[in-house]
Amino acid sequence: MNAKAIFDTVRPWLDSKGFTPDRIAALDAAIAGEVKPAPSGRVLSQAGVDLIKQFEGLELKAYPDPGSGGEPWTIGIGHTGGVRPGDVITEARAEQLLRQDVGRFEKAVNKLAPRTTQSQFDAMVSLAFNVGEGNLAKSSVIRKHNAGDFAGAAQSFALWNKAAGRVMAGLTRRRAAEASLYRSGS
Repeated sequence: MNAKAIFDTVRPWLDSKGFTPDRIAALDAAIAGEVKPAPSGRVLSQAGVDLIKQFEGLELKAYPDPGSGGEPWTIGIGHTGGVRPGDVITEARAEQLLRQDVGRFEKAVNKLAPRTTQSQFDAMVSLAFNVGEGNLAKSSVIRKHNAGDFAGAAQSFALWNKAAGRVMAGLTRRRAAEASLYRSGS
């Protein structure tokens, strides 16, 4: 059954019964199957959240990714799942989507690098948030980290500064910030 169709059907009833937009967004997420149990292992600290927010920014209207020819479409704080041109969300929904998205990357880093300091974990979650779990899994950041070469792992963040084959100034700054955070806990 299509969860969106179900929710679209009951939304008017919820609106008329005094449900707040936050409660409606939470119900929408539950119907869509987006509510996940808390991850086991480390969770992203406020420093990690702040780093992601600093570089992702907040956009309440969907926009095409500028570094890769327009795909994927993005909204909120770097959210890309199921985003279409013309989509608009609230700031509360953007925060909710960020929490959901971060959970996926926390789980990946906990699996790929089970022994980390908090700042190493935060830096790798930020990297994964931006490049994806698959790329993180193949990266020299993970390989060197797990080998105990923390200086090499920190240097390897800089390798991830390209989009569509071009060096991007914003990615270069982000990787430097992630490497600095990573080093602060080595």
